[in-house]
Amino acid sequence: MPLFLIQFAQQHEEFRLPELEALATIENVQMTYEPSAYSLESPFLIVEIESAEKAALLLNRAILIKTIIELWGQGSSWDELIERVKEHPERWPQYLQTSFKFLVVTFGGTIEMKDKPAIINRFAFTGFMGKIDLKNPEEEFQLIADYGIDPNVHVAHTFYMGRLVGHGKRELIDKFNVKKRKYIGNTTMDAELSLIMANQALCGPGKLVYDPFVGTGSFLMTCAHFGAMTVGSDIDGRQIRGKGKASIQSNCEQYNLKGRVLDALVFDVCHAPWRRFKNGLFDAIVTDPPYGVRAGAKTLGRKDVTKQATEPRMAVNEGVLAHTLPDYVPPTKPYEMSEVVADLLMFAVKNLTRGGRLVYWLPTVTEDYTIDDLPTHPCMELVANCEQAFGQWSRRLITMEKVADWDGETALGAPTGDMNKSTTDPKSQGHFGFRDRYFAFSVVENARRKKEMKEAFHKGGAEGVAACMRAYEERKKVEAQMQQLQLQEQKQP
Repeated sequence: MPLFLIQFAQQHEEFRLPELEALATIENVQMTYEPSAYSLESPFLIVEIESAEKAALLLNRAILIKTIIELWGQGSSWDELIERVKEHPERWPQYLQTSFKFLVVTFGGTIEMKDKPAIINRFAFTGFMGKIDLKNPEEEFQLIADYGIDPNVHVAHTFYMGRLVGHGKRELIDKFNVKKRKYIGNTTMDAELSLIMANQALCGPGKLVYDPFVGTGSFLMTCAHFGAMTVGSDIDGRQIRGKGKASIQSNCEQYNLKGRVLDALVFDVCHAPWRRFKNGLFDAIVTDPPYGVRAGAKTLGRKDVTKQATEPRMAVNEGVLAHTLPDYVPPTKPYEMSEVVADLLMFAVKNLTRGGRLVYWLPTVTEDYTIDDLPTHPCMELVANCEQAFGQWSRRLITMEKVADWDGETALGAPTGDMNKSTTDPKSQGHFGFRDRYFAFSVVENARRKKEMKEAFHKGGAEGVAACMRAYEERKKVEAQMQQLQLQEQKQP
C-alpha cells in the first residue's frame, strides 16, 4: 500500500493515535503503521493507506492532524531524499500540466527564506510544466526538514518529500472556542478536547449520544456537530436553565444545532428514568464527571443515613406527599469519585448498544495511579487511556467499547486484557478522595512557594524574586519531562 506522512499538532501528544484509530473506524479506512516508530516527541507518523482518497477521508473531522502528504521519499539529507524520489518516476507524469507550488516546511528548526528557492530548484527533475500558483494551486508539494525538539540541535536529521493530500479540521477549535460561546460555566470543557472526545466516541449521523453530567452542554454541541443526536441530564438544573437569555438553548441557536440537540433533563443519573432496551439505548456516552474541585458531585440521599426516611413523608397541612409539592427540594449527599466512576461504567454496561463507546475523564493523583484503578466489566473493553498531566495530579481520557450484551447479572470485575495489566503493587486508587487530596496539594505547594519567595526577597530583593520564579517554572518543566519519561517506560513491554 502507498505510504503517507501524517503531521500531528504539537500538543495532546497521547491523544493522537487514539483519535487517528477512531477516525479510521468512522471512515472505514484500512491503515497500518509501526507503533514502535511513533514518538510523543515527534509530530510525524508514516502510515500505509490503500489510496490517497481513503487518506483524505481521515481529514474530514480530524482535530489533532494538521496535514497528510502522499510520501514520495524520505532521507537523512536532501541528497538522499532526492535519490529516493528519483526511484519512482512513474508518480510524476499525472502532475506535469497541473498548476502547482512547492512549500518548504520545517519542524524544530528554521531555513532562511533566501535558501528555500535553491532547495526547491533541486527537485526540478520532476519536470512539472504547469503554472506555478502560490495562492490556489491544483497540487501542493511539500519538502519537510525535521530538526527534532532539542533546541541545541541545528541540523535536520530527517527529510521528507510528498504531495499534499489535505489539512485537518483544526478550524473547528476556533468555531467552538468557549471564549466565543454565548453560554459557559466554570466546568465548561475546552473546545479542542470536546471535539477529540466526540471523535473518540465515534459520533456520527444516526447515533444517539448521552451526557449524564451535562453541565453547560459542551459535549452536546460537539457531538451534534458531527451529526449525532444528543441528549443530556444533570442533578442540578441551574446550569441547564442558565441565566437570562444565556443557556444551553442559546448555544444550540449559536451553532445551528437545534435539530440535533434533543434536550437536557434534570434528574439523578443513579435514579435515571430511561426505559431499558434489550439491545441498549445509547450509541455513546460522553461525559466529564464532577471531580468536586470546581463543582461537587452529588447524588440523592442524606449524609446521615439515620435521618433517611424509610416511608413517604406527608406534609402536615396539605395532607399530600412532600415530594409532590412545587417547592420541594430533594436532599442530596456527596458522591465519591470512585463511586461515580463505578456507577458510570455499570450504567454504560446496561444502556449502551453493542459497539457503543463510553468516553469519560478520570482525575487521578499522579504518584498513586495504576492501571488497576480503572473499574472493568466483561462486557466492556478498554480502547484508549490518555493522560493530560498537571504536575502532581492529572486527568485521563478513558475510552471503552461495549463488546458483549449484558446478561442482567454480571457486576464490575477485576481488570482484564493487555491494557489492564497491573504495573505496580495494589494500593489506594489514584482517584479515591480526589477532592481532598487536590486541595491538599494546593495548600502544601502554596506554602512552599511563599516560603521560597520570602527567602528570595531577603537575599536579592525584586531580582531575587524574579530569579526564584524562573527557577520554579524551570522545575515544573523538568517535572513534566520526567513524568513523560516514566510514562514511556511503563508503556514499554
